[in-house]
Amino acid sequence: MTAIPLQPPRRLIEFTLDGQETRVPEGSTILDACRAAGKDIPTLCQGDTLTPKNACRLCVVEVEGARTLAPACSRRAEPHMVVRTDTERARHSRKIVLELLASSTDLSTTPRAAEWIKEYEAKPERFGPDAARVDEQPRIDNDLYVRDYDKCILCYKCVDACGEQWQNTFAIAVAGRGFDARISVEQDASLTDSACVYCGNCIEVCPTGALSFKSEFDMRAAGTWDEESQTETTTVCAYCGVGCNLTLHVQDNEIVKVTSPHDNPVTHGNLCIKGRFGYQHVQSRD
Repeated sequence: MTAIPLQPPRRLIEFTLDGQETRVPEGSTILDACRAAGKDIPTLCQGDTLTPKNACRLCVVEVEGARTLAPACSRRAEPHMVVRTDTERARHSRKIVLELLASSTDLSTTPRAAEWIKEYEAKPERFGPDAARVDEQPRIDNDLYVRDYDKCILCYKCVDACGEQWQNTFAIAVAGRGFDARISVEQDASLTDSACVYCGNCIEVCPTGALSFKSEFDMRAAGTWDEESQTETTTVCAYCGVGCNLTLHVQDNEIVKVTSPHDNPVTHGNLCIKGRFGYQHVQSRD
């Protein structure tokens, strides 16, 4: 039996969201309120297991009386606040962010990116063929996962997951400045020569596919990756007694990757190297 800590109920606060009086628990963000109200606010750097970083600026909204647009993922709802999520100013800002991201990086494996580009009528191609792009080859220096910086938007979620928010390994950080900024290990060494413990928690939080399972990367390259046909089964890891939940992603009766439910009170989406990558024995035919 898992013990779930109980907390005292939070009082409700009232504010105006797109002309409607809205009540949310104290401490909720504007994004929390939007989602509770069924409003679809785009966001890339926000993660449900991490403290907001305010990096992508895609979820910005207008707050009455504020000079600048506010990131909905981190701005707390306050009593009597007046928020507008679909103004011309907010939509224009999201359009520009999408154009800048799509013109410099590969968003082909970013969930909903194409949908948002169409919705906000973003035109990344307007910067012309000479627009600066990352254009780096994927780094394949181990058998577990691949780093494809051509898809990295510098949301810092992997750095936070590897650092003080979860793993406390601190194997990666931001190196360089401006357009040359990259997520890197010490001295830009290969992953095998770094402090990485291969837990894969960085992959769990990556929103664009810049970090991916080697199995997924190989299948995409071969044209056999079919996410729509995959089934998901949640089970318990058999390696130790912690009780981590595993979600097995299965295609053609083969496990192709392993994730963990973010709402699990034991793991919160995190796993160790054995739980995330040690599944081959399950389908061994020897």
